Amino acid sequence: MAKSFAVIGLGSFGRSVAQELIKLEANLLIIDNDADSIAKISKFAPNAVILDSTDEESLKDVGISSIDHVIVCIGVDVQASILTTLILKDLGVKKVTVKVKNDYHAKVVEKLGADEIIFPEKQMGRRFARRVISDNILDIMELTEDFSYVEIAAPKSFKGKSLNELDFRKKFGLNVVSIKRDGKIITPKVNEGFLEKDILMIVGSNKEISKFDNRK
Repeated sequence: MAKSFAVIGLGSFGRSVAQELIKLEANLLIIDNDADSIAKISKFAPNAVILDSTDEESLKDVGISSIDHVIVCIGVDVQASILTTLILKDLGVKKVTVKVKNDYHAKVVEKLGADEIIFPEKQMGRRFARRVISDNILDIMELTEDFSYVEIAAPKSFKGKSLNELDFRKKFGLNVVSIKRDGKIITPKVNEGFLEKDILMIVGSNKEISKFDNRK
């Protein structure tokens, strides 16, 4: 079953995360207390609601505890961000990521049990969204709007097979530039089999990377 996500707060970072998750067709709930922000995003996302995320009952009503990963992107109001994080953890949300404003904000939400803390820039929002939707992608760097560098766990089916055997470039339309193995970066040999915990460092189009990540 596909993971479900919620984005709380539609500042510049929250919007960029939400917009990328919408593009990726994620199962997404969007929350903000500003009617205009919700009206704009709801043209593209059917599940967008106006509510105060510091209101525990309101969060319960929209089924927040059943969401796999909630991303708190509240911008200026640090107090609201902290209280929202506390409520989400109390309600048993599996994973809570919090966008923080400064080191003190980070320390507080960490103590409250935030699973991931980020100091974002706008571009990082898109990068973050593309990473969290995948169980395999470990890191991603946009080279252009259409091309990226990614670090992705080698599929189990690759174990013992080489680039030549897989006909990797022709089959997937991507280039393996190097491999992370046991903490070291090595140049892949075309006839050497992959190991179970190899991490592939790949360059290619976003379209082909997405197809590779979502292949059956």
